[in-house]
Amino acid sequence: MADTSEGAASPRSIPGLLQRNASRFAARPAYREKEYGIWQSWSWSETEKEIEAFALGLLNLGVAPGDHVAVIGRNRPTLYWAMVAAQMCGAVPVPLYQDAVAEEMEYVLQHCGARFVIAADQEQVDKVIEIQDDLHQFEHMIYVDPRGMRKYDHRQLHDYAHVQDQGRAAHDELIGELTARREALDYDDTCVMLYTSGTTGKPKGVVLSNRNIIETAKNSSEFDKLGPGEEVLAWLPMAWVGDFIFSIGQAYWTGFCVNCPESPETMLTDLREIAPSYYFAPPRVFETQLTQIMIRMEDAGALKRRMFHYFMDHARRVGPKILDGKPVGAFDRLKYALGSVFVYGPLKNALGFSRVRVGYTAGEAIGPEIFDFYRALGINLKQLYGQTEASVFITQQPDHEVRPDTVGVPSPGVEIRITESGEVFYRSPGVFVEYYQNPESTADTKDPEGWVATGDAGFFEEGTGHLRIIDRAKDVGKMADGALFAPKYVENKLKFYPNILEAVVFGAGRDRCTAFINIDLTAVGNWAERNNIAYASYQELAGHPQVLETIREHVEEVNASVAEDEMLSGCQIHRFLVLHKELDADDGELTRTRKVRRKIIAEKFHDLVTALYDGSESIYTETEVTYEDGRKGRIKATLTIMDAQVVPVAPPAMAAE
Repeated sequence: MADTSEGAASPRSIPGLLQRNASRFAARPAYREKEYGIWQSWSWSETEKEIEAFALGLLNLGVAPGDHVAVIGRNRPTLYWAMVAAQMCGAVPVPLYQDAVAEEMEYVLQHCGARFVIAADQEQVDKVIEIQDDLHQFEHMIYVDPRGMRKYDHRQLHDYAHVQDQGRAAHDELIGELTARREALDYDDTCVMLYTSGTTGKPKGVVLSNRNIIETAKNSSEFDKLGPGEEVLAWLPMAWVGDFIFSIGQAYWTGFCVNCPESPETMLTDLREIAPSYYFAPPRVFETQLTQIMIRMEDAGALKRRMFHYFMDHARRVGPKILDGKPVGAFDRLKYALGSVFVYGPLKNALGFSRVRVGYTAGEAIGPEIFDFYRALGINLKQLYGQTEASVFITQQPDHEVRPDTVGVPSPGVEIRITESGEVFYRSPGVFVEYYQNPESTADTKDPEGWVATGDAGFFEEGTGHLRIIDRAKDVGKMADGALFAPKYVENKLKFYPNILEAVVFGAGRDRCTAFINIDLTAVGNWAERNNIAYASYQELAGHPQVLETIREHVEEVNASVAEDEMLSGCQIHRFLVLHKELDADDGELTRTRKVRRKIIAEKFHDLVTALYDGSESIYTETEVTYEDGRKGRIKATLTIMDAQVVPVAPPAMAAE
């Protein structure tokens, strides 16, 4: 695609944007990190010096153009700098998920042929050492945190700070080479390689160019009027495309500040201290926060509980209208203002959302009730629809056109078409270059004209032009009577309840729908403590008769809600069971981005699925699990299968055709 005149005149690489920002925003903060309880800050000019020193150190170690440099760890300025330094050398950064086990890392490191690995700490270093004999191209590893590293063999192991020091010492000798490499970078050179979550097989390496990242960052930033004054909290996995586009793409395009929390445990505290103006989180985070709010309300005094429910009922009715600038009566506005003083304001402050100007959620559909709750508080939470292969953005919701059941309009520069089968296709400047060393999958996903198959089923609403995603195209099917089957629609309604952490619905080709459910141990455990119910494990609590009855009530409420949707009313749940273990990425049941691996779950628990449909009242099962230290074990359980009341609906019209 041809460059826009503005894009053509602007820097054509991320290191080029860094140079521009070091001049244009020299003294403005670029990065902050909380360490030992204190926020430390680096300006754009300081950031450029830090990155240049490390890039020189990489040259000194022998990094060559085209090399793949793996980056592993939690969000830290040093690791963001390492990715840009690698780009500056003409190399390709490949961030990995920090919670991946050694075997998962081995596949990615072998596939990309990484010569260099930059690891955050001893934990990540140990994973790479465990598999390094099978990494035939691996040469050097650099660690950021020196704690625990003193007695390691340092022939292939280097301290990040020492590499920087060597780079500074070799400045006069190597700066000419570094400058030449940086200036040679162009729009169509590779910017980053990110691996897909692998829901249906081995992860694929998605190659994204400078054009992909910069054009997407430019268009999406202009859509939401993002500027250098924004504050973001960088806490999502660095290996995920969303973090890359927000914390590097948009940050370098606009010049805003990226804040890194001290640790996952302090994230919510750090979020409150930073109070970001631009925020992103997947639905699971908003679900978890809502669960915590409801738990706190259950523990609050009677007066506080009544006040909360009174004002929240009013907020749900008028809050979204006020947020969207729609007419609301004077008395309702006054009542909402009082609610802001007593409930909404303190709640937003406690959540860290007091300054959010633009908030997004994506990754999977969010429950409408959860979405409406946050907008009722006056938080401008919106949905976007995206993929790694699109450099994130496919659609976005414009301000004042936000609804829970759509994902918005095409993002600037994006074209969308819907095939006869209902599958969504798109093309844009953000469309990926290729899957690394996988021309077959590249050809299957992207056609010669640049159209990419999303694998999602959806349609444009008449009149609004907004896209509505039904489900994954491979998951959308028909039930035995011809009714439409869309499991994610029902699963998201179930996950609105604080007691339910995860749900997996079955029903394609069947005469009725059934479900697996995971309870939320925090929420249900809090209920058990308030009611003096003793339990020794997740399994014991999940099988408690009162817990099962509570989940049955939730399922029946969801059935009543689903019955109101004429198109999807056949997806009501007739029978369910509460699983004896939490679905876990370490057991292969979820991806590292917490997406359900539906096919694997159905195969792994085929005995439970069979029991849901054969009329069994209970089922004995044994399941292999992976403990936190990597050991394997087996858990045994006898699960109770529950029946749920469904709302009678008319037979689907399509069945009669």
